Amino acid sequence: MDANQKKRVLLVEDDRQLGPLIVELIGDDFDVTLSRDGQQGLHLGLTQDWDAMVIDRGLPLLDGAALITALRGKGVSTPVLILTALGTVQDKVDGLDAGANDYLVKPFDAAELAARLRALTRTYAAPPEVLELGDWTYDAASRQLLSPYGERVSLSPREGALLQVLAAEPERVFSRAELISKAFTEGDQPGAVDIYVHYLRRKAGRDIIRTVHGTGYQLGEPS
Repeated sequence: MDANQKKRVLLVEDDRQLGPLIVELIGDDFDVTLSRDGQQGLHLGLTQDWDAMVIDRGLPLLDGAALITALRGKGVSTPVLILTALGTVQDKVDGLDAGANDYLVKPFDAAELAARLRALTRTYAAPPEVLELGDWTYDAASRQLLSPYGERVSLSPREGALLQVLAAEPERVFSRAELISKAFTEGDQPGAVDIYVHYLRRKAGRDIIRTVHGTGYQLGEPS
């Protein structure tokens, strides 16, 4: 898709005032097609490609939750945001269990709807599978460090995650707090970083990670 091309959004909303208003309010950011009932929404959802769908919960001919269930049953994986005037926790749970990815309770702010759609349609570049570390390479898929002489060093999942974070920005010095947030799980203490740096150095040489005193750690080179 062209970077400047608008994401295509199917809006299924039967309110004859709200539907066109939503199209107008988010039309600068998205290419919106409006459908006014569940059956037409199902037809459009199955026959065309969409980047996201916004589906009202209370629709004529086919309820919004039933529409989402039908789409998911046919293998449609397009992100769905469900609009609902029903704001109880159980109503939200029912919508999400039907296959929606997000929900928004009426009345809502157009800016929030647009932000949620941007989040649903956002894509991220996958991290590289093979990282260059001086004369060595790191294969993220197999979590193995490969030496220039053909030696292979296997890393644990956490060792691999730590190495990937450092290798993604080799010129940057990471604090322990930053490494905890990027490569460890919630609740781990900063001391865990020191432990896994020690493990990596023991496997691939002390120079694989540099200590920057008073700041943190930076990528080095295996030895």
